[in-house]
Parts: sequence; C-alpha cells; structure tokens
Amino acid sequence: MAVTGNGTGTAAGAGTGTAGGRGPLAGVRVVELAGIGPGPFAAMLLADLGADVVRVDRPGGGGLAVDPAHDITNRGKRSVLLDLKSADGPARVLDLVERADVLVEGFRPGVAERLGVGPADCHARNPRLVYGRMTGWGQDGPLAHTAGHDIAYIAVTGALGMIGNPGEPPAVPANLVGDYAGGSLYLVIGVLAALQHARATGTGQVVDAAIVDGTAHLTAMIHGMMAAGGWQDRRGANLLDGGCPFYGTYETSDGGYMAVGALEQQFYDTFTELLGIADRAPARKDMARWGELREAVAARFRTRTREEWTAVFEGTDACVAPVLSLREAPDHPHLAARGTFTDFGGIVQPAPAPRFSATPVSVTSGPARPGAHTESVAADWGVPALLPKEA
Repeated sequence: MAVTGNGTGTAAGAGTGTAGGRGPLAGVRVVELAGIGPGPFAAMLLADLGADVVRVDRPGGGGLAVDPAHDITNRGKRSVLLDLKSADGPARVLDLVERADVLVEGFRPGVAERLGVGPADCHARNPRLVYGRMTGWGQDGPLAHTAGHDIAYIAVTGALGMIGNPGEPPAVPANLVGDYAGGSLYLVIGVLAALQHARATGTGQVVDAAIVDGTAHLTAMIHGMMAAGGWQDRRGANLLDGGCPFYGTYETSDGGYMAVGALEQQFYDTFTELLGIADRAPARKDMARWGELREAVAARFRTRTREEWTAVFEGTDACVAPVLSLREAPDHPHLAARGTFTDFGGIVQPAPAPRFSATPVSVTSGPARPGAHTESVAADWGVPALLPKEA
C-alpha cells in the first residue's frame, strides 16, 4: 500500500504519549472526559493540532467494543484512570482542570454537574477554562435528556431526508454527517473561538455543541436555494442530490462506480466528449429529458471497467473520479502524493488536517491505552495526587 507523508511510525512508538505536539495548538492543555463518538474525535483533532490532550478514562473501560490499540480517535493523547464516582475522583479531575485551557465532555445534560465536574465546579477552580459540551440534542429543549445516536439527530434536521433515491428509504451516510461534521467539527470551532475570547479577556465560557444544531447549520445553502425556488424538498430531484444526470454515480462493466460532477458547462462539455456521447447527448438544460440523458450516460459507462474509465478521465477537467473503498483510497495517486493517509504503528489512517505552513502537524503517537500515562501527566501537569497511594 502506497502510504506516504509525515507521521510514519513504528509499533514500538505507538501509544507512548506526548506532552502535545508542535502544531498551532502547542502549549494548549485539554482535559477530555472519556466518551464515545464525536467527543473523542474532537479531542483527537485538538491533539492532531498540537494540544496536550489528557483523556480521563474510567476503570473497566466503556463505550464501543474497539480494541484500544486500534482506536485511532485516541491517537496523540495521554490517558489517566479516574473513577468519577469515587470519593476523590472529582477532586483529581478538578486538579487537572485548574491547569487546563479546555475541557471536553459528552455526558447527558446534568450528569457532569451531579458528578461534581460541571461548569460551575470547574470555573470555580479555573475561570479561564473553555468548557466544551458535546451532545446530540443540546443542553436544553424537550429531548435534551433523551438517548439518541447520529441517525436520529440528522433525521430531524432534514439532512437525512435529502439523501438517497426517490421512492426508496433515505440512505444512511455512516455517522459522518451528524457525529463528526455536525458534532465534532462544530465543537472544535466553538472551543477555538472561546479559547481566543478567554485569552483576550481572561474569562472562560461554556460551549454547547449539539449535533442537531451543527447538522442544521450545514444545510444553510440548501435552505437558501429552497427559498429561491431552486431546490425541491424531496429526494433525487435536485442539482446536488442525485437528481441531476451529470452529478451522480454510474456503474461500470466490472461492478465498480464512477462519480460525475460536471456541473459547469465547460466541464460538462469535456465530460460528454471524453465519455463519447457529445454528438447525441440531449440538451443538459432540458430537465424534461434528464431521464433520457441519464440512461445515455449510464449505458456508456457500462461499456468499460472502472480502471479503464479512470484512465480516460484522470487529469482532465471533466470532474469525474472513481468511487474507491476505504482500503483503496490510500493508494490513489493524488492522495499518496499529498500524504493524505499515513501509517503509524502499523495502522493506516488519515493524516492530520488541515495543513499549516509555519506550524506543521503530524501523528505523534498511537492510540492512548487507558491509564498508561498517569506518571507522565502527574509530573508534567504538577498533579502528584494522580499517582497511586503507597501502601
């Protein structure tokens, strides 16, 4: 597998832990209260950018049944074990909070308060702290205390209902749209904005990042198009949802797929010429003939393999690309050249993004094993109470 770029490491170095990297967030200290999904991913992104992220894991583990050695969302972090339900657990977390810039938690509303590590408790020890809260429904509202997962959150925002073919159930986009795009990324944006405010004013605040809010925000352009009459509120009937024959996917002769996004006229002209239907394709602006155009495009794609069509379109302005699997993606020539994926500790994984000219980032350590860094965190953060009491 052709995986290149910064961050290449060996199994021996995986999981050793660091005191933060040398990226743009070098020197920023983050406490992460262990959870699943968007919270850990957000904390991973902060670690990727150079922050010193200490994850507070609970004894006995919890969450998804993923081998900690392969949980990439815990790369670049350090871990300590603390039982928040024990007599001194909250006090130890507050010791860390006193020395931190950011805290990230993903409990249901009210849980952190009951455990003694809510915003009021933390700000009493550290008024400058940015307290990042990651939930699906948010901190208030009728469903705030209700359980849920990505699919329910994106369902009520209208995002899920946009995806898929007409007359068929909506297609599930893994948990990328809700958990990570609408959740993690908005939490990180909020945390960084609040961190800037805290450094300017000396005052921290709470960031309430709800997946429903972030996912709804992602649909801003579509709402504008709908208000202007340029978007129909149904699946598979619009320019960007598969309804348009020159923006979608087509099967090849070997069962592969090609993705077509030839929206602009000049790109469409290149597309139809290279596809070999320029002389007989119906007018692209005639929506009444879109079905006919779609069948012409589909029939042509079925005459060759995915590899053959990739060779035809590669490097052109036709806006066509092969649909690759997760295992195939790292070998794509462009991604390999940029080092979009990296191999660290024997695990092929996405490299940190975005990229910085003055403060480059890379994978600095593998997934943090629960409790593996108690001694180093106790020393670096000046919290000797984290160490086990001598008998």
